[in-house]
Amino acid sequence: MNRKFLTPFIHLFMALGLVFGAGSVVAADEAPDAFIKRISNETLDAVRADKSIKAGDINKTMQLVDSKLMQHVNFRRMTALATGPGWRKTTPEQQTRLQEEFKLLLIRTYSGALSQISDQVIEVKPLRGATDDKNLVVQTEVKGKGEPIQLDYRLEKTPGEGAGWKIFDLNVMGIWLVENYRSQFSKEINAGGVDGLIKSLSERNKSNAKKA
Repeated sequence: MNRKFLTPFIHLFMALGLVFGAGSVVAADEAPDAFIKRISNETLDAVRADKSIKAGDINKTMQLVDSKLMQHVNFRRMTALATGPGWRKTTPEQQTRLQEEFKLLLIRTYSGALSQISDQVIEVKPLRGATDDKNLVVQTEVKGKGEPIQLDYRLEKTPGEGAGWKIFDLNVMGIWLVENYRSQFSKEINAGGVDGLIKSLSERNKSNAKKA
């Protein structure tokens, strides 16, 4: 497996793969590196076993994401960070639309890569920093054929009901997903405002749907 393929696959890892670990009963004090190791292994095992996902079934993918993804990812925070300063000026309706279109963009753009998952394994690196940090990074490598691929998760510790670690950013080979999309979204906002960004994302999603 080469880097050209793995980059989109890993981008989707956060947006899709985490759904398969959602059914596990996990203590609220689970260590962040243990959390990443658990959901990574569960993800790889589930994708290998699911013929529909491997065949690129978008409807099933969306159903799984909607029902289970959000308890592992702070998608609102990720969308806000990707949108940048313009997020503070958005209405609740615009925020909802941005999250919906952004999620759909990630899934439709990268879901086809899941069909090629085979013998990959995830190695979690020793944790740097205290496990009670509110925000920290868990570093991992994806190993298969070819060179290992750097994959780091940025986590936050959430209190209260549903307490535990949540992912809000992802680093693939030195490129943070949020930062990468922020530069794209910034151009759209400067050109047409937040509504212009929403329209652009919607059009990209419709185009991806036609190609599929």
